[in-house]
Amino acid sequence: MPRLDADGLVLRGFCEHDLPMVVEASCDGAIPRVTTVPACADEFRARAWIRLQYARVTDRVGYPFVIADSDTDEPLGQIGLWFLGVGPGRARIGYWVLARNRRRGLATRALQTLSPWALTLPEVERLELYVEPWNKGSWRAAETAGFHREGLMRAWEVVGTERRDMYMYSLLRSDVA
Repeated sequence: MPRLDADGLVLRGFCEHDLPMVVEASCDGAIPRVTTVPACADEFRARAWIRLQYARVTDRVGYPFVIADSDTDEPLGQIGLWFLGVGPGRARIGYWVLARNRRRGLATRALQTLSPWALTLPEVERLELYVEPWNKGSWRAAETAGFHREGLMRAWEVVGTERRDMYMYSLLRSDVA
């Protein structure tokens, strides 16, 4: 698992001391609804979710990174590069930041760090991410990081129990070359 340094942040693999962050994220109303973080997780379920992140690397499903403070190593959120569910030459990025860490530009900086690295992988020509239209902070992060909004994908993704519209964003290798 690579370690990627950013401006005041580091993207690194998960470790045991990230357990409180996962428990906190599991109590956020939005994070478990749109990610694989289990809702209202106790330490046992949070630890199992962290073990799943290790398996995702081993199984070549993707790269799950913790967004951490570069000075203190405090975990602030998560960003992942995923290969399943997308076609050849494409990868998908997903991210979340703990509620207490939002509006600090963390998602933008994490995207600006992960994206150029991801586009150096021989199998990745195109990065995609999907954002619900109401999530202005997330689509602003994507746009600030250089992603291009391609349009509204109607009823694109199941969130909770209903199909939701998503803005589709992309970043091509040629965009950063």
